Amino acid sequence: MSYCLNPDCQKPQNPTKIKLCQTCRSPLLLKDRYRALKPIGQGGFGRTFLAIDEDKPSKPRCVIKQFFPIENRTITSLGNQNSQKASELFEQEAKRLDELGKSSQIPQLFAYTTQNNQQYLVQEFIDGYNLAQVIQTEGTFNDRQIRNLLNSLLPLLHFIHSHNVIHRDIKPENIIRRQNGELVLVDFGAAKFATGTALIKTGTSIGSPEYIAPEQARGKTVLASDLYSLGVTCIYLLTQVSPFDLFDPGENTWIWRQYLVNNEVTDELGRILDKMIENATNRRYQSAAEVLKDFNPQAAVNLKAPQLITKEITQDKIVTPSQEKMQNWQCTHTLIGHKNLVYSVAFSPDEDIIASGSDDKTIKLWQLKDGQEICTLKGHNNSVYCVAFSPDGKNIASSSHDKTIKLWQVNNGEEIRRFIGHTNAVYSVAFSLDGELIASSSWDRSVKVWRVKDGQELRNLKGHSNLVYSVAFSPDGELIASSSWDKTIKIWQVKDGKLLRTIASHKDCVRCVAFSPTGEFFASGSHDNTIKLWWVKDWQEVLTIGGHSWYIDSIAFNPDGDLLASSSNQVLKIWRVKDGQEVCNFNGHANSVYAVAFSPDGKYLASGSSDKTIKLWRCD
Repeated sequence: MSYCLNPDCQKPQNPTKIKLCQTCRSPLLLKDRYRALKPIGQGGFGRTFLAIDEDKPSKPRCVIKQFFPIENRTITSLGNQNSQKASELFEQEAKRLDELGKSSQIPQLFAYTTQNNQQYLVQEFIDGYNLAQVIQTEGTFNDRQIRNLLNSLLPLLHFIHSHNVIHRDIKPENIIRRQNGELVLVDFGAAKFATGTALIKTGTSIGSPEYIAPEQARGKTVLASDLYSLGVTCIYLLTQVSPFDLFDPGENTWIWRQYLVNNEVTDELGRILDKMIENATNRRYQSAAEVLKDFNPQAAVNLKAPQLITKEITQDKIVTPSQEKMQNWQCTHTLIGHKNLVYSVAFSPDEDIIASGSDDKTIKLWQLKDGQEICTLKGHNNSVYCVAFSPDGKNIASSSHDKTIKLWQVNNGEEIRRFIGHTNAVYSVAFSLDGELIASSSWDRSVKVWRVKDGQELRNLKGHSNLVYSVAFSPDGELIASSSWDKTIKIWQVKDGKLLRTIASHKDCVRCVAFSPTGEFFASGSHDNTIKLWWVKDWQEVLTIGGHSWYIDSIAFNPDGDLLASSSNQVLKIWRVKDGQEVCNFNGHANSVYAVAFSPDGKYLASGSSDKTIKLWRCD
């Protein structure tokens, strides 16, 4: 059988030996050589086919990856620019895979070509089973098997990192065991250069939530992120238990040893795995060579530490509107006090107070007028991801990696109530406009609705297939919007929890959502580097804003609803809602900005960063 590569072909199945599709007359041979047999994978950026090489007498099997140009319906004719950029990045990936493919543990690249305006990679077919399949048929790995795995894959990671490439998606499914027992690392579709040049993805998010390092979940990846993922892969193979269940967020510790069943692990291997999966990068191994030095010194003798190239931060290019349309936002205060990155910021309704939530497990309240710290709220035993003021300004809700939501009294900092029900980290929390309800989103893939006065869980909204990042109430209180790692936005009806709509327009996980104050517009920000605006009345997409060059971490409407602020990497931008025109581009933080919020009068913008500070900005 032959399979037509034309994405628009209505009947792609064809007889084995013909050269033109019987339906659409497209060529069935790629480069007059490679014949696709059947599709074996599909994702947001293309398809993967099992194929044969007809140029060789034995007609060996191979894999064809077909990529589509990225087409975003953007303002200022950015669509063509994005397609061109995708083409350039794809070519870079082909060159990189060609170099890395010289290792027997990485699929060899056979060809890179363009045919009928579609781009293709042809790679070696790896005959074997991935480790997720192996553990299903053979059971958990033992101490000796994990040692063999590390002895095989650590030198490979050293080789990859020495070429300044970070894989970013190491997991059992991406490690294939050949028939001869050799381990092969596959799927470099999520890989990136350590210099910061992202590669085009093929049917995969950037990392898999169960296996990615904490810094990678926040949009920052280093070489040690791959070591973390390899370590988590090892403890999964030892236990056959989801990594989500092997970590206790309440105690902020791994508990994988509790799940070992008649499977003893030596203290030496246990210590090495524990250091590989440290949450803090400064306590984790920094290189594969460093792990090998502890694990197998003889194997590390001939390894040289890879050259670490720091990611070059490229300033976002400012669109050139007329000067009178540009705004000038200046930093008035820098609030210093948190001991770790700041995830969330919020203004009180009376504009006197700013609240911030941090990875240091605390919430801080600050005076807007002078930036002085008022107090620190302590009670969570893990990272505080989100803070929100109640509409009357009397209370603050906070959500945490410790699986809880807490309600605090603003005037004395006392904890009023605790909301318990999520089974994993709670990433976002929001009040309804009347202050009677709280919505929360979690890594347990659910959205919950709670009654504020007694902490009663009213709704458990399920439908996302992966962790839920963000949640927001519509101004009229009738709708809840949620966004997820599964690349979708879901719209729910508050009164009965009914799912009204699923929006699957973004090409990567949707990090943040917001309703405009009037309820007319809805905005979403994604790891596909775009912001999308929608009409709420019919959920039609109005604009795609493609001016950022990195993940969108946060968005916020101003009180009038005519401006939208966004953060990406260290860059803050402000956009005009009616046409998506950029009106301001500024920065000042020393690291990524994870949160932005306008003051109720729209005169101030607050930003929270992984540089541990909050900055207050005012428009001249």
